[in-house]
Amino acid sequence: MRSDTVPATGLAIGGALGMAGTFVASDALRETLWTIDGVGVVVAAALLTMKYQRLGNDLVAAGFLTFLAGESLLLAGNAAGLQASVPSYAGGIALWAAGLVMVSAQATFALWMRLTGLVAALLFTVSALMILWGAPLLPTSAPLPAAGYPFLVLTFIGWIWTLLKPER
Repeated sequence: MRSDTVPATGLAIGGALGMAGTFVASDALRETLWTIDGVGVVVAAALLTMKYQRLGNDLVAAGFLTFLAGESLLLAGNAAGLQASVPSYAGGIALWAAGLVMVSAQATFALWMRLTGLVAALLFTVSALMILWGAPLLPTSAPLPAAGYPFLVLTFIGWIWTLLKPER
């Protein structure tokens, strides 16, 4: 098994179950999907941190580590329910945004992946600031923060593709 299969799988689980959790009506099902999603993303981000650190790409490694910290905050708030999770959610998406900017700042990944990551980062930054300024946003609110999720998942798809593409 290639060493990149595990982080690719974690990102795939995270992207799929994260999006699915946004659309389910049942609180218990949403919290379960988001918990599995969070664990998959934390494992993937931890392994990607190690990979890019070994490759000498410190900024990208630190970006994945920062993203991991954000995902951990999100994971910690899942069982509290949507309203009670808002403080950890705001901190988590702020760290997501910082991590995405760090990963996207260098030409390690294709331009389109870096652009989708930066768009997601911008949308999550605006969402976090709105929450901090008192806007009644939940993790499932539309248009923000929900508009950031598709860009995040597209970024995940790009990272997965990068991890699994045949070596040239």
